[in-house]
Parts: sequence; C-alpha cells; structure tokens
Amino acid sequence: MTLLGWSPTEPFTWLHLQRRSLLPSSRVPRAGDLSKPNLRGPGHEVVVRKTENSSEMEPHMLSLSGEYCVEGKSPCCLDSETLSQGDKEYDDILELNQFDGLPYSSRFYKLLKERKELPVWRAKDEFMDSLTKGQFVVLSGFAKTGRSSQIPQWCAEFCLSVRFQHGMVVCTQIHPQQAVDLALRVADEMDINIGHEVGYTIPLETCCTSETFLRYCTDDMLLREMMSDPLLERYGVVIVDQAHQRTVATDVLLGLLKEVALQRPELRVVLLSATKPDPKQLNLFTGSALPAIHLEAPEVGEVAYSSTGDSYFCSALRLVLEIHRSKEPGDVVVFLVTMQEIDLAHDILCHEKRGLPPGLGELLPIAVHPDQPGSLPTFGEEAGQTRRVFLTSSPNEDFFWAYSSINFVIDAGVEKRFVYNPRIRTNSVIIQPISSGQSECRKQLAGPTGKCFRLYPKERQLPAKIRPRIMESDITSTVLFLKRMEIAGLGHCHFIDRPDPGGLMQALEELDYLAALDNDGNLSEMGIIMSEFPLEPQMAKTVLASSPSCFTVPAVELKPEAAQCLMKFQHPEGDHFTLINIFKAFKQCQQDEYCDEEKWCQDFFFSHSALLTADALRTELTDTLRRIELPVSAPAFGCRGNTVNIKRALLAGFFMQVARDVDGSGNYFILTHKHVAQIHPMSGYGAKSPKLGLPEWVLFHQHTFSEDNCLRTVTHITPEEFVQMMPQYFFYNLPSSESKDLLQNILSRGASQNEESKRSSSEEPQDDRTSDRCVVQ
Repeated sequence: MTLLGWSPTEPFTWLHLQRRSLLPSSRVPRAGDLSKPNLRGPGHEVVVRKTENSSEMEPHMLSLSGEYCVEGKSPCCLDSETLSQGDKEYDDILELNQFDGLPYSSRFYKLLKERKELPVWRAKDEFMDSLTKGQFVVLSGFAKTGRSSQIPQWCAEFCLSVRFQHGMVVCTQIHPQQAVDLALRVADEMDINIGHEVGYTIPLETCCTSETFLRYCTDDMLLREMMSDPLLERYGVVIVDQAHQRTVATDVLLGLLKEVALQRPELRVVLLSATKPDPKQLNLFTGSALPAIHLEAPEVGEVAYSSTGDSYFCSALRLVLEIHRSKEPGDVVVFLVTMQEIDLAHDILCHEKRGLPPGLGELLPIAVHPDQPGSLPTFGEEAGQTRRVFLTSSPNEDFFWAYSSINFVIDAGVEKRFVYNPRIRTNSVIIQPISSGQSECRKQLAGPTGKCFRLYPKERQLPAKIRPRIMESDITSTVLFLKRMEIAGLGHCHFIDRPDPGGLMQALEELDYLAALDNDGNLSEMGIIMSEFPLEPQMAKTVLASSPSCFTVPAVELKPEAAQCLMKFQHPEGDHFTLINIFKAFKQCQQDEYCDEEKWCQDFFFSHSALLTADALRTELTDTLRRIELPVSAPAFGCRGNTVNIKRALLAGFFMQVARDVDGSGNYFILTHKHVAQIHPMSGYGAKSPKLGLPEWVLFHQHTFSEDNCLRTVTHITPEEFVQMMPQYFFYNLPSSESKDLLQNILSRGASQNEESKRSSSEEPQDDRTSDRCVVQ
C-alpha cells in the first residue's frame, strides 16, 4: 500500500506532500517545520490514523488539502467516533493538518474533545452558513462560551476554503494580555506554531510573520495599521471582539469598517459581544437590524444578594475567608473597584492567611490589575491544593475565559470610570453601578455548579448598558487619527454614538494650539509627523516616551526607606529630570555584567516591567524618527544646554498645563481654568516640608482633580521660558488673572526689546524670542 505515491521502502519527504498539493504551491517548508512535532512540546505525539478500505483514502485526504468542505467537513468537524482513541479498525494513514500539512498530534484530539463541549460549537453550522452568505455576522455569548477562541479558527477555515485570496483573519481585543493569551491557546488548539501560522500584535511587541493567517491584536493597533492600509486589504475577515465594552478604539474601528465594507464587498466583518448587542450596533452596517446569533449559557448554580448596608470591601474579604474555611473546592474571583482596593485586599488576605489552620490548604491572593500584563498565571496551570483568589476590577470580566477552576464570584456591583471634562481639560473619577450586562458576565464565571455573591440588594435597578467611552473621554488623539485617515482616503467615520460636541471642539482647539492643523483645518506637516507616533498628541509634540509609572507601591513600613532611595535620583529642576536620572541609571545597570537589573529595581522600589516598557518605547520612537528622516541628537546629560532643551521640548507639548504658586505656600493656580491644586506628595517638590523653596511656575503632566486635587510629575519653569514657547493665540484665549497680567508684562518688554533691536545698526542678527518660537513650532 502506498500513501501519496510513497512506498514503505523509500523515505517520506515533503516532495510527496507537494505531489498531491496538500501544501499550497507558495508554501515552501521552513527549516523549523522539519522539527515542528518536537516544538509542540510534551504530549504532542504524531497520531497515525487507519482505515479499513484504502479506496476511501483519496477523498478523505482531499478534504484535508485546503479545499474546504470537499466532503462538507473539516478535520475539526469529524465525528467523535472517528476521533476516538480507542478505535482500532483502521489501517495506516496519516491525518494531516489542513493548515500546515503536518500530521496531527495526540494533543490536538484531546483539545478537540474539550472544544466540542463549548456552547459555541452548537452554533457552528449556523455561523459558517451566515459567514458564507453574508458580509456581516453578529454573535453574542459570555466569556466561557468559547466565542473568542473558536470563531477566529472557523473564520480561518473559511479563508482557507478560498485559498486566502481575499486575505487572512484578524481578531481584535481591548487588552494586550488577552490578545497574547488567546493567540497561544488557539495555536495550541490548531496544532500549529505560535508566531508562524498564528500570531499576535500588541503595543511594543509583534509575534507574527508574512505567513501568519490568523492574528490577534489590540483594537488600537489595527487602527494604526489602517493609516498605511486604509482598506485593510491584507484581511479577508475582520473580527471585532468585546464590542460590548464600547471603547473609543472599538467604536471608531466599527465606524470605519462600515466605509471599508462598502468599498470591499468580499470583506467579512464579524462582531462578537458578551451581551446582546445594542440596537445601534446592529443597525450600523446596513441601516436595518442584522440577525444575531446568541449563545445560551447554562445557569449558575446559586446567586445570593446582600441585604445589609455593610461596606462591600469588608464584606468581600469576609466572604473569601468563609469560603476558604468551608473547604468547598474552587477558586474565587472578587470584583472590587479601584487599584488601591485591590492592593489593600491583597495585603490583608496575605496577612490573614497566616492565622488559618494548615489543614484548609493554602490561600493564594492574586492581584489582577486591568492594565498590567503578566499578573494572571498561565492558563492551564493547576493550582493543586491551593485556592486562588483573583482580585480584580472592571473591565476584566473576560480575563478568566480559560479558568474552569473558578467556582465562586464575589461582585461589588460598582465600578470606577473616568469622565473627561473638556472645559477644565481633566478627568473626574466617578464611582457608579455596573450595567446589568456586566453583572451577568461576572455571574457566568462561576459556572453551572458555582456560586455568585452580589454585594448589593436584589431590588437595585442596574443600568441596561454601558455608556460609550467616546462620549466621556478625551478624543484629541481620535480626532488626530481621523484627520490622518482623511489623507489616506477614508474620510468618513460612521459613529454609533456621536462624540460630545464640547469635547470635539476642545480636541480641535488643542490640535490647533499644537500646530497640528493648518489654516483650513487640515493636518499640517507637524500634524502628520505627530500622527506617526503611538503617543498622545501632547507627548508626540514633546517627543518623550510615555510609559507606566516606574515606581512600585511599597508597604507602609517601607515607605520611609523608599523615599530615601528616591532622594538619590532627584533632580533640582523637577520630576521629569528625576525620571531621566532613573532611566539613565537603569541603562547603566543593564550594561554592567555584574548588575542584576531585577534586583536593582527591587532594591530601589522601581518597577522593572515599566522601565523595560520605557526602553522598548524609546527604541520604537527612535526608529520612527529615523524612518521619517528627522534628526536625532545624542543626549548630553549634565550640561545646562541639555536642561534648557528638555524644558523647551516639554513646553512645546504641555504649554496648556502650566500653574503658578499664587501665595508662596504651595497653592498652584492653573492658568487655563483657574483651579487651585497642590503638588503630589510623591513629587520631589511635594516632599518639602514646610512648603518653602517651592518654584513659582511649574509645568505638570497630570492633574488628578477628583482623587486628591494634585499635580503629578512637575518641573520648574520660568515665565520667560513659558512666554517664549506658547503660541500667542493660546495666550490671548487664557481667562483673565493676575498670572496672565504678569505674562503680558513680559511679552510687552520682549516686544519693546525687539523694536529696539530692529532700529539697531548691529550687523549680527539678534536672537529674539518671537522668531525662535516660530522655528520651534
């Protein structure tokens, strides 16, 4: 008997696979392919399938050759009897993976059995039929239904059926860590290598090649890709996951996809949501409601409500300890509100578990912050006798899709949201009830045998849906992006909910102040350059790296020691220069072969991951500058000229965030909206007590209006430097104040000096501030 022209007396080679076109003609085997079964790891033994009748061999093999549904089925649709490991009535035939031409491993069949138990599998035929016949498909189902892992695989099968002639598959997520986790899981389930056929793209990290046909990415990364490929011609299917979160990037992406779909009828757009989509989302693409596929999830075993008026924080911690003492199996997810609550709950549980009887097993609190990757254990890790307690907050409901060990959910029922006020250009923090959809998402994590504890009364009326972020966020970056898309030929965005008019006007005004717009309201040359950077417009103008805080939060007893460590890096000119000192010291540690950089960060209470992110972002920004052929000057640490240049760069982007100490005691008057705030205690200036020797004029990076009314990341400037760098039309629009009068006097003196210089017969040109300001702008 032969297999594809191969006889047992000759070696089996890639040539025999190509003879029957099991690999596309363009699919040349990579060097890594030959050892691929070993790369799949333990448990990935190659399986030899058998058949009684060799005459059945040919059509069965053809169905695996990339011709989707020659027999109406893909390998993932084979009957369970065919996949049974106990079935021994077959004769030697290799069952090959339709995507890479290699034999399936034993792990593929194990995972396939688990996948077929997911609720989404009951809707596969309906989904594939909708994808084949229509351009738009809408599907809703909670995290554990398998929507985020299975739908992209089926879309890849659809694209394979037409030999990827319309492009590959991309699936968006709102969290980078979730994009990575899903890509790893899907590559495992499809029995192919991560970074080759399946990959991911997140900020500062790309793991894919030109052969990648299924890619996970964050929604903002796909938007940035549209600047160079506005019609997304690389893709045949675009999947927008977590559409129920209504983030700014997701809403903008959906609005642009409507325009793209009109110009590309062959493109398929799939909308995935945890809850039933909003009618506005269903009407977006065609003007009439699209039919939606809804995945029914099993009911949770038990739901309990709180009827007491106790603090949700204390009640949640008491419940965790009671669950652990009950010895009922299963992990716990606790939904709190703020990062501070998460950290405090973690510290309290770590302290309390020391007094628990050893016979109860270990209690392991795990803090899962929304924007900090790597805080979750790798999915599939078994906890053993340890009960894990995941402490998290909104919008992390989809983070736990791969954890079958969760049996308990504790829901505080409220969340923290930032609402941007365009008038004062700052965010307000609002604690408000979660939506009914979020409540259901949290409940479903407990599973059919679990328990959900809702720390609020049953009669409480929750909002029906999440308020769109685009209506309460700073949309300056979004407006800059849409202006860039006009240049790319995609000028109209069909918003599901239109942005706040006041926020839109403020965004245009800010871009005008930053010289990103010309006199006609189009992007200027400066605006085009700014749009190339993955930064907020002010940071792009400043051309400084934006990264998470490089400081860790020390325990209470270690705060004095942490303050002493920070003193070693403080710079007299302000916090921005202190951050430069920290980064410079970190780079020196990296270059020292005897320096353990992780221990160095730990010793000085710095975040190692944040400093690595800053380093990666600096490299990306430098590459961008070189790509668009802008000069990059070498750093000149320690010289006065370098300090002046950094301040000028900061003022070029942050001239709208300047404040003055009006009484000499640390009460800073913010020029743009007349609010008074104090410098944050963690600032180098904030540590001064009594408040003597504080700078009169400062530039600040952030104003936390609702939390503590503090200015964060502060640098000393002079009013002369401010006048030199700010646009004059911005100055004239400032509200009247004593501080504005002081600046007006400086401007008047400068104008007089310029007039004198013009009348002067000096041959050397004067270095007047007006011309210098124009050059910098």
